[in-house]
Amino acid sequence: MEWRLQQFISSAKKINSMEWKLKKYKSESSSWFAELAGAIGKGLMAGAAGTLAITLSQMIEMKITKRKPSSEPADAAQKVLEVKPETEEDKQQFSQQVHWAYGTSWGVPRGILSLLGLKGLPATAIHFATIYSTALIMPTQLKVAPPLKEWSAKEFVIDALHHAVYAIAAGLVFDAMSGD
Repeated sequence: MEWRLQQFISSAKKINSMEWKLKKYKSESSSWFAELAGAIGKGLMAGAAGTLAITLSQMIEMKITKRKPSSEPADAAQKVLEVKPETEEDKQQFSQQVHWAYGTSWGVPRGILSLLGLKGLPATAIHFATIYSTALIMPTQLKVAPPLKEWSAKEFVIDALHHAVYAIAAGLVFDAMSGD
């Protein structure tokens, strides 16, 4: 009888220990999930701020250079999503929607970088490199932009500056929200 009582007590201690470990695991995973959700949320806000910044940068540049708005975002999305706006006005509106959705979503990687311990200038530099390399490769691969070898040095510089404006604005907003 005493042996069974000791066995019962021993089993109860093991169960209690497992429950404590499970609670600790749940607490740690909840904390990790909360950090991930926070980083994604802040990233989306930073991405929206970056999109506003690049939009203003492009508007100023278009006034100076007399360049017309690009249809590249709409053209790329049309190919990928198999969507066809009916009128030119619809295409411009669709292009703006794609521009804002795409730009805002690029804030998420900035949030993920923070979870990896990268903050400030290093995170902004990696964020810029990722965004700009994608901006150079994707449209040419979708054949909605001329091949890079046909771009002038001026086009590269202007495009790089716009994307730098985005990355810097998104980085500053993200770091400000994170208290960094």
